[in-house]
Amino acid sequence: MDRPWSRVPAATGAALRPAVVGAAEAIIVAVQAEVPDYQLPLQGNFGLRLTQGVAVALDQFVGLLGSDTDLPDTRMYAELGRVEHRHGRTLAALQTAYQIGTRTIWQTIGDSAAATEQPPKVIFALAEALFSYVEQLSAASVAGWAEEEAMRAGSVQARRVAVVEAMLAQPPVEPAELERLASSAGWTVPAKVAALVIEGAVEVASRIPGAVATDLAPAGVAFVPAVREDWVDVVTTAVRDRCAVLGPPVPATRARRSAARAQTAWPVHAAGLLGETGLLRSDAHLVALLLAGSAELAADLRERVEEPLRELPAGAAARSVETLRAWLDAHGDVTATAAALHVHPQTVRYRLASLRDAYGESLDTPEGRLELALGLRAL
Repeated sequence: MDRPWSRVPAATGAALRPAVVGAAEAIIVAVQAEVPDYQLPLQGNFGLRLTQGVAVALDQFVGLLGSDTDLPDTRMYAELGRVEHRHGRTLAALQTAYQIGTRTIWQTIGDSAAATEQPPKVIFALAEALFSYVEQLSAASVAGWAEEEAMRAGSVQARRVAVVEAMLAQPPVEPAELERLASSAGWTVPAKVAALVIEGAVEVASRIPGAVATDLAPAGVAFVPAVREDWVDVVTTAVRDRCAVLGPPVPATRARRSAARAQTAWPVHAAGLLGETGLLRSDAHLVALLLAGSAELAADLRERVEEPLRELPAGAAARSVETLRAWLDAHGDVTATAAALHVHPQTVRYRLASLRDAYGESLDTPEGRLELALGLRAL
């Protein structure tokens, strides 16, 4: 490790000590004058930290001049950075204070009689030593500030994960408990929320004002406020082109219902089975989700469609399915069915006769037609 203070004669340090140590008051005045965050009365812990920190730094610097020792323990300055963060002062303010302090010390040295007696080579070495010294103190304080910021951010995120877990709980937590958890996480419970299921939910939620999230496998869950008129547009912008499912908007106390809907749709949508890309609104695919939620039921409904056609050649079976789908979509209107299939109405009537042989009275009852329509969807 480079020790630039070792290149400054110890005698220079002794000669400059009165001027350097005496610069403490000027540094404090300059910092308070130029940095709004520090424009506070020099009282209590704040005044003690500031005056002691400056005095110790100056005395330590002069003591290092002419020595080949490493910089002493900087934990004091790391703690200073942590304390500054706890008191709400910004990293920019902290760094600016160090810069002002360095400038003020150098001006004081330049104005001192002892400095005028030093050769240029010593003055250059002294400048290098000062700037390197303050840079290391500043780095320690910045590291302490950043450590506190990381701890705070991690703590807040942990509390927000607890909020999401409470909203996913079954049975649901009491409204008062949800409010308590939200308050501890610095989150305001919206009147309505919607669940967003997406990979990297925490990262996406950071782009949605008022959202909370947790990352799960295979996809995380975020709860987004559903109160603004353009809330879906806000979510769409945050999601970009990624695969995601949005549950229905519900009161926050019923958030699990929205999440369950979106989580049911996620694997179906991720597999590309719903014909859409990007953000999917689960409410637009309720029948598909109903079938996806019960594999056995879907299999039974598929069987209801396929079994009567098993004896037909593959081509005939495919035409029968196509005709049945078009006829059901047209609510039994032969002319509309023929138009959809681009065939003559008489061709449709002929095919319907075969379908009646295959499906019997299922074509004539609302329940039978519904089961066939669901079976076709299940295919």
